[in-house]
Amino acid sequence: MNVLVRAADRISGPIRRRLLMRRVRRLVLETWDGLSILVLPDVLNPVVFRSGVVLAEALSKLTPPARRGGVPRALDVGTGSGIGALALARAGLEVVAVDVNPEAVRCARINALLNRLDERVDVREGDLFAPAGEEPFDVIAFNPPFFDGEPSDLHDAAWRGTGVFERFATELPSRLAPGGLALVLLSDHGAEERQCAVLRAAGLEVSVHARRAFPNERLTTWAVRHPGAA
Repeated sequence: MNVLVRAADRISGPIRRRLLMRRVRRLVLETWDGLSILVLPDVLNPVVFRSGVVLAEALSKLTPPARRGGVPRALDVGTGSGIGALALARAGLEVVAVDVNPEAVRCARINALLNRLDERVDVREGDLFAPAGEEPFDVIAFNPPFFDGEPSDLHDAAWRGTGVFERFATELPSRLAPGGLALVLLSDHGAEERQCAVLRAAGLEVSVHARRAFPNERLTTWAVRHPGAA
């Protein structure tokens, strides 16, 4: 059956990709799980490129951890269109969403308003954890650039970066609350094995949380915790 699926993809793939590319680097309105997702031209389309939707699906199924003295807090790093932040907000968490791309910040704010989740989603501009404040988070989500290298423009920064994942992994342990969970989405098209090794080298436990296999790509949501955390 896998052989047949791959054969069908080889035949239909070029046509499908041409159709999908009409929704890339353009102003489009996507829908996912009852949410309206406006995508600005300089923001990666989370539906066309799948990774945003795959991570949002995992986030939407989370049971919010108990937080003593308040609502559990989540951080969506590299929020892009804000789809992950919206999924976290609907799951009952207070969300800080950050992105280095100012157009992504604008986009995520629009989508929080569009879906009436702006009271639960605080979108901030900045690099990785820098805009997030000092308090640790119960859940951290990250859909990182899969490839190393210098991005050519704002849109390309969602795909490519130099040392981004290493900096994220280094700071992550201090940003997770006791018993906290990070969900990190990686692709087998990128440096997945090395990126998991970087997380383990930072003293974190890494395990498969969810996995989706497509004809031409495998996307894995990795669960990352402090050693011994439940």
